[in-house]
Amino acid sequence: MTDNTDYLPPKVWTWDKASGGAFANINRPIAGATHEHALPVGKHPFQLYSLGTPNGQKVTILFEELLAAGHKEAEYDAWLIKIGDGEQFGSGFVEINPNSKIPALLDRSGPTPIRLFESGAILMHLAEKFGAFLPTEPAARAETLSWLFWQMGSAPFLGGGFGHFYAYAPVKFEYPINRYAMEAKRQLDVLNRRLADNEFIAGDQYTIADMAIWPWYGGLVKGWLYGAADFLAVQEYTNVVRWADQIFARPAVTRGRKVNRTSGDPSSQLHERHDSSDFDTRTQDKLT
Repeated sequence: MTDNTDYLPPKVWTWDKASGGAFANINRPIAGATHEHALPVGKHPFQLYSLGTPNGQKVTILFEELLAAGHKEAEYDAWLIKIGDGEQFGSGFVEINPNSKIPALLDRSGPTPIRLFESGAILMHLAEKFGAFLPTEPAARAETLSWLFWQMGSAPFLGGGFGHFYAYAPVKFEYPINRYAMEAKRQLDVLNRRLADNEFIAGDQYTIADMAIWPWYGGLVKGWLYGAADFLAVQEYTNVVRWADQIFARPAVTRGRKVNRTSGDPSSQLHERHDSSDFDTRTQDKLT
């Protein structure tokens, strides 16, 4: 189907929930809590409330990398937020993230709990707190943060733009698919050119920029997002493919990608994470 040229926007837009596509039940035009629901709290200094989407994976990868690097104080509880059931609209979650999006983090390691939302803010907070995966030399720090915020600004075009219209919209329209496919390929080209002369995104160091970008663009070239690898000819971006494979080979990345994951092979799903031993004993293949 091509574009429907008969549609004219009304003078005043009104919400039609039925027109929202695959995720209509999690989107609405107002903010705030829909119901009272207190969040669970575990024993560790950090309480993460999330889901194993690309945005959620960024934070669990960093936590696992911190623990692998010897930062024992980075132990965390990861609680599953079922966005399809509207759990992100519960009062406890909204208290931490008024935007009702995962991930949300409560840092209880100090005298006063600190709430954090937006994955980029969480990554920066943790990297600075532990002095890891964020260079302190000014030029290297600036490069890392520039690429971190590149991801924060670019990924909505990939997910909410390309991914939505290509995979999730109830009707396929040529114009938005072409528009966002062009942008997705441009972004891949940006990364491919950058990685031609750099081992990692920010240079020769593995940083939170890699952890932020990999779940989206690494996942895309690995064939995990939207079934779109062939459509976007991702094999053309050889430097991105090399980098994506290199990051995926890291054990902490493999673990982080499993946390709060609810799809795929049961052995790759750890719905909740409360101890490092959970990866051996509580993945879904062990529980079902």
